[in-house]
Formats: sequence, C-alpha cells, structure tokens
Amino acid sequence: MGAQDTVAALQAALAAEHVAVFGYGVLGGHVSPAQRQSVTQMWNAHRARRDRLRGYVQAAGGRPVAAAAAYRLPFKVTSASGAARLAAALEDGVVAGYAVLAGVSDPAVRRYAALAMQEAAVRAVRWRGSPPTEAFPGLPSSALSPKPER
Repeated sequence: MGAQDTVAALQAALAAEHVAVFGYGVLGGHVSPAQRQSVTQMWNAHRARRDRLRGYVQAAGGRPVAAAAAYRLPFKVTSASGAARLAAALEDGVVAGYAVLAGVSDPAVRRYAALAMQEAAVRAVRWRGSPPTEAFPGLPSSALSPKPER
C-alpha cells in the first residue's frame, strides 16, 4: 500500500470517527441517567481517536478531512432503545472505517487500527446486548467474499 493509499485509509477512519462523535452527541440526550457517564466516556474516546487520526494523516503528508456540520443518521432517535441502536450502528461504522488501515505498511498504524476496531466491536456488543451475527460487523458481506483472480 503506497503513501496515497495510506492517507486515504486514514481519512476513511477519520471520517468514521467524525460521524461517531456527531452521533454520540445526538444520542446522548436520549439515554438513561445511568448510561450518561458511559456515553460521555465513549464520546470522549471517539474524540481522542479522531484527534490522533488527524495527527497520523498530517504525518503521512495529508490534510485531515474536516467534520461536516451535521450528518444524516440512519434513523431518528426518540428513546433510550433507539439511542442504543444508533450507538451500535455508529460503532459498526467505526469498525468499517478502520478496516482498510489493517493493510497499511506502518505496523504502529495497523496496531492502532486493530485496537480501535476491537474497542468499537466491544462497544457495539455492549449496546446491542448480544454478540454480532457476522464475523466482521460493519463490513458489507461483499468485502468478505473471496474475489476470483483474473
């Protein structure tokens, strides 16, 4: 994977973190009082990962993609159960956003991506209350299918 591919992979992960930061801000108002501290910790974890990714992008010679003013979420959150569903979906998106980083040449970035994916998958399970039904949550099944060689 070349330098441009590495920057593109970093940007994909950064974009996923932007969405997660925004989404946690939306769902935070719909969780139970007992969940608020956890939501704040998760929101801060995504903010820290976002900031670290910005540094990685700059170190790789890129200009970090900026966050949008708002994001279209998959559904409107009106309850605590809806907030939990949204949080799980956001975490699945984070897993998918980091997946491409597993192929970069820098071992430190690969480790960072693997840890971020692991943390997001654990958070998604926590929000769903059950383990995932697929091997790599957040990734489309087409990404997992073997491709024929040509």
